[in-house]
Amino acid sequence: MKNLQELRSDLDSGTLSSVELVQSYISTIEAENPSLNALVGTRFDRALEEAQQADEAIQKGDVGVLTGIPCILKDNLSMEGEVVTGSSRILEGYCPPYTATAVQKLLDAGAIVLGTANMDEFAMGSSNETSCYGQVRNPRDPARVPGGSSGGSAASVAASFAPFALGSDTGGSIRQPAAFCGVTGLKPSYGRVSRYGLFAYGSSLDQIGPITTNVDDAALVMDIISGVDEHDMTTVDLPLPHPSGSDIKGMKIGVPVEFMDTSKGLRPEVKTLLEAQLDRLASAGAEIVEIDLPILDHVISTYYLIANCEASSNLARYDGIRYGRRCESPDSLIQTFERSRGEGFGKEVQTRILLGTYALSAGYYDAYYKKADAIRSGMRQQLEERFEKVDLIVGPTTPDVAFKIGEMVDDPLAMYMQDLYTTFVNLVSCPAMSLPVGKVDGLPVGMQLVAPLFKEERLFRAGRAIEACRVEEI
Repeated sequence: MKNLQELRSDLDSGTLSSVELVQSYISTIEAENPSLNALVGTRFDRALEEAQQADEAIQKGDVGVLTGIPCILKDNLSMEGEVVTGSSRILEGYCPPYTATAVQKLLDAGAIVLGTANMDEFAMGSSNETSCYGQVRNPRDPARVPGGSSGGSAASVAASFAPFALGSDTGGSIRQPAAFCGVTGLKPSYGRVSRYGLFAYGSSLDQIGPITTNVDDAALVMDIISGVDEHDMTTVDLPLPHPSGSDIKGMKIGVPVEFMDTSKGLRPEVKTLLEAQLDRLASAGAEIVEIDLPILDHVISTYYLIANCEASSNLARYDGIRYGRRCESPDSLIQTFERSRGEGFGKEVQTRILLGTYALSAGYYDAYYKKADAIRSGMRQQLEERFEKVDLIVGPTTPDVAFKIGEMVDDPLAMYMQDLYTTFVNLVSCPAMSLPVGKVDGLPVGMQLVAPLFKEERLFRAGRAIEACRVEEI
């Protein structure tokens, strides 16, 4: 698949038209999506009309960065007039009356949206098995999951449905599926990209980011969607440098001993591949520094407490009265609430709402949420101390390669442990990127790079260095 700069060059030179480009992706989707189930909504007729308009604009020299280039949106990003459901029955048929800021910035840059990507319901899941639309299959091995919750977005890019997609990341939902599908996924710093128009899950954790085939494309999309937004008061007005080049001479890369500990679930073959990749980075001039990061022992319990509490609050609006699908023929107001939520939400979402509501209830708030928030503050301090010694923190994105469909459905703890290396990043608000570094048993392995707050440029530089000396396979 050509990268975004190559597509831009082909479109501007006239060697390729936007209509031809869009139609080629549509043909791929029509052939492959029935088996992968990566897309839950398409807008092909409208996309072809927009492609025709893009070709006319290019002929006039009226060209934006993405004019005529297609993309995919996760099914929790609002787009005015298009059905967006969060892959939940409770929002069946919902058409937002406004467009998410990140999506609008893509449209303003000339991008053409082909469709919406399947996802775990309300972004709650690590395997894309909780969607009301059914399971997404991994293009690298259809018997395996694509990861979650942005599984449809990652699978779409891996299957060449579009050159890039947008996803959302609350605890690893961009990076984990990127690792499983063998593509690049970037979770920006909290506040770098507006959350306006994103269906809220954990408001202090959620971020929108790109899934691409390479680091340069991720940097380009990030440059477009980032920036301050009056609709989201958590956004910041800071430049996003993304210098070209892959020189990492003198860069100090910290590798936590906890991340490379096979007793915590890391597969030995994955560890071996990552160590080989670190050796190549050292040969390229980086200084590999062993560090400790004890926060890993508490990250899963802390994350799932805070995330579930915020989910309980955010999803309270879906009651069949103020918002969301209403049950038929209720006998009372209470039954309206009970049946609408019971019929509309899936099992995983209901579980997380109940756990969050319990932790926020009188008598338990101090024992659970308040304590988790205090631990989170300690995590931030610990990360700040480590970043005084190193430029980046590097380790596995996931403990293993993509697992088989249904393998962990009945073992929620095992499923949650898939987020072992990713959730701490959301808790401390830092940026992180997963990119493929090779394969084990023919399946992709992702390496995660974590940078200090608002230092995404370090991810881009180190990411390019990894692309230049990738191990490929063991």
